[in-house]
Amino acid sequence: MGTGIPASEQSNCAKGDPQVYYPEETASSEAVQVTGCESPDDSRPPHEPGYCHPEDTGQLMASYEGKARGYQVPPYGWRICLAHEFTEKRKPLQARDISLSNLIKHLGMGLRYLKWWYRKTQVEKKKPFIDMINSIPLRQIYGCPLGGIGGGTITRGWRGQFCRWQLNPGLYQHQTVIADQFTVCLRREGRTVYQQVLSLERPSVLRSWNWGLCGHFAFYHALYPRAWTVYQLPGQNVTLTCRQITPILPHDYQDSSLPVGVFVWDVENEGDEALDVSIMFSMRNGLGGGDDAPGGLWNEPFCLERDGETVKGLLLHHPTLPNPYTMAVAARLTADTTVTHITAFDPDSTGQQVWQDLLEDGQLDSPAGQSTPSQKGAGIAGAVCVSSKLPPRGRCCLEFSLAWDMPRIMFGARGQVHYRWYTRFFGQDGDAAPALSHYALCRYTDWENRISAWQNPVLDDRSLPAWYKSALFNELYFLADGGTVWLEVPDDSLPEELGGSLHQLRPILQHYGRFGYLEGQEYRMYNTYDVHFYASFALVMLWPKLELSLQYDIALATLREDLTRRRYLMSGVIAPVKRRNVIPHDIGDPDDEPWLRVNAYLIHDTADWKDLNLKFVLQVYRDYYLTGDQDFLKDMWPVCLAVMESEMKFDKDQDGLIENGGYADQTYDGWVTTGPSAYCGGLWLAAVAVMVQMAVLCGAQDVRDKFSSILNRGQEAYERLLWNGRYYNYDSSSHPQSRSVMSDQCAGQWFLRACGLGEGDTEVFPIPHVVRALQTIFELNVQAFAGGAMGAVNGMQPHGVPDRSSVQSDEVWVGVVYGLAATMIQEGLTWEGFQTAEGCYRTVWERLGLAFQTPEAYCQQRVFRSLAYMRPLSIWAMQLALQQQQQKKDGRPIIEQSKGLSPRPKCGPKGALANLSPE
Repeated sequence: MGTGIPASEQSNCAKGDPQVYYPEETASSEAVQVTGCESPDDSRPPHEPGYCHPEDTGQLMASYEGKARGYQVPPYGWRICLAHEFTEKRKPLQARDISLSNLIKHLGMGLRYLKWWYRKTQVEKKKPFIDMINSIPLRQIYGCPLGGIGGGTITRGWRGQFCRWQLNPGLYQHQTVIADQFTVCLRREGRTVYQQVLSLERPSVLRSWNWGLCGHFAFYHALYPRAWTVYQLPGQNVTLTCRQITPILPHDYQDSSLPVGVFVWDVENEGDEALDVSIMFSMRNGLGGGDDAPGGLWNEPFCLERDGETVKGLLLHHPTLPNPYTMAVAARLTADTTVTHITAFDPDSTGQQVWQDLLEDGQLDSPAGQSTPSQKGAGIAGAVCVSSKLPPRGRCCLEFSLAWDMPRIMFGARGQVHYRWYTRFFGQDGDAAPALSHYALCRYTDWENRISAWQNPVLDDRSLPAWYKSALFNELYFLADGGTVWLEVPDDSLPEELGGSLHQLRPILQHYGRFGYLEGQEYRMYNTYDVHFYASFALVMLWPKLELSLQYDIALATLREDLTRRRYLMSGVIAPVKRRNVIPHDIGDPDDEPWLRVNAYLIHDTADWKDLNLKFVLQVYRDYYLTGDQDFLKDMWPVCLAVMESEMKFDKDQDGLIENGGYADQTYDGWVTTGPSAYCGGLWLAAVAVMVQMAVLCGAQDVRDKFSSILNRGQEAYERLLWNGRYYNYDSSSHPQSRSVMSDQCAGQWFLRACGLGEGDTEVFPIPHVVRALQTIFELNVQAFAGGAMGAVNGMQPHGVPDRSSVQSDEVWVGVVYGLAATMIQEGLTWEGFQTAEGCYRTVWERLGLAFQTPEAYCQQRVFRSLAYMRPLSIWAMQLALQQQQQKKDGRPIIEQSKGLSPRPKCGPKGALANLSPE
């Protein structure tokens, strides 16, 4: 193949088979011994800097045969050997996985969906917002995504492959691009002794490269927004540690938005000979798919010197409409490093030219000038190489960045041009990739210090289990990788007529931009509000101004209407898209024109859903409580009054308690609820209680009296109709499932506690009843389900059998479980809370191989549903509960009000947010 390394010497994992590599330019009988998979020596003592003992790694590290621990790899996070294989291979939920009785119930919906799906895909040539026909297949490969919030993301898998791309807003391409690789070259005494692509792949292209790295001597460690990959190179006395850094920085609204990632390679020479080391970073221009096919892609080298720091690399220009972009592969030039490049090569060829170029002297030829634009259907790639010298027992640091500049975007409807938020700092002209690269390589050390300052209080807390520390930070991946957009809001795009009611609408949106994230990578709707109710804890605790911005957008949509009529798939009823004074289900589909056209969801007419209005009221008060922003509360007060007025029509018998409508009219959109119910009734009472508090703050005595009266009547009805001595019944109907134990039945109390309410003078649900219900849920939904090892099933019959009356009642919803765990912690059941949540983490991250794609749901066996979902961000509610618990022990005040648009509000539970800030 012309690799310069005989085929018999290509890296493999044949145990005990020593590999001998003779560089082709020498006929010397002196050979370099390379052990196949015999354990290389790592005699570093535990007290030495950089040594760490992996904690809580379990089965994921069982295949690791090396001794290297890597350079400064932290002890906490998600760790997996590159040779690990997940034995359980689940499939997405499909029609054949649904019971016959449930299929019959949903037959009409299924037929209407098929008709709609055919029109959408075959006539309109668009992607369905939920594709029940072509679910994303399971790939147990994903790792930490690169890129800040709202500028697009690129996911690098735990085996090193660049494999999930979200550059066009909200739309994903799940494919591994083979040319996107790191390659190491080691030279001793002027000879190349080792050259290896750091990949386990054995592809059909670039066959001249040395593929097939032995995964038994490498591991991956993720603690978002950073990740480490450690490679112990067989027979070389060399350990490579690649550290991946993304600027996810709480309360930082500039750097957190940047579309960049940094790779820092720490190379440790553990031998007694000097060594020359080179790392080559190769990258294809585009993904090799339809976006590349028209051709016209081109590369060029660049060098940017600023403030005494020099960055060199390649610009990969991808001018394909409607969203052209430039990607920059760059490296930092220092006194100890040499940076070289190859401007263009064919990523679909054997790769002989590139491989030999690196093999000859550990550097690339660095031709000047631009490449020729690619021809139609042809691919183009480039590479950047950093080289340095290592003395015996020495260490060097090689620094790369990956940046992409797609400043102007159009959503699927191609109706409006939007500018991403980061362009406020780096310009809108599409020429910012060099500056982004330079900024990232010069600032990443500061980013890491701030990330550590933010995370260390949690990581250093010995009372917290190791799995929780991993889950808390790694689940945050979705805030950036949830199809997320963060946009500038032009002055002329905001309505004039609402200036009198939403006074802070313009300042908030203009100062902090417009934020949107998907319900899930498979459920393509922005800011799905019934689910954001759970996920919003992460946003309000870490980037509170984005949460307020989102709330203003929801309020704006609430006051508007879209009377366009359409057929809803579940009922077949024709009704308007959006009615005035009801909360929208979502803010729109990225394949259409979100914010302009809301409610992409058309399975139910959500104007009659019972939970959306209530969740808005609860979140408004929670956000006020955590930010102390009185102007926000005053703006939202009229909207809360309007949506509660709309909600009151659901209390048909005027007993102070709303009734569900006999269909799935809430976030459990496949689980029928009839009459007063534990979930919606609890949310209603909590929202009414919050309205009482807001009325006092807003000086509305008459409103306070009105809602106090409703609350008193509703509390009596709720207890009388639903409490059975052990828990609250699912609903008050005569259906067999009405006595099911719902894991989410205490959601109202959960939010009240998060707002500093729900006990003493503000008690809504009797605390003994809440505690007894949570204990029953733990006994039945958790411990009696799957041996207590998979979290809490949504519904459990009182005799200990899962409720299979619907397609959702026998599922585990990860985000609901984390919220349930937070509720348990709030009520003093801390051990039970951690046991409950641990089952979900172990199932998703360790057993099913769903890291960085946590699904909405899984069943006890066989299936999962909706990969990479918003709701599991609710794990941050657990952290808030723990911090509030600590505040009570310390005797600190829970609430200390402030007002206005201060960038760091002096808020209610200031202590709850203080140790989450990197500042």
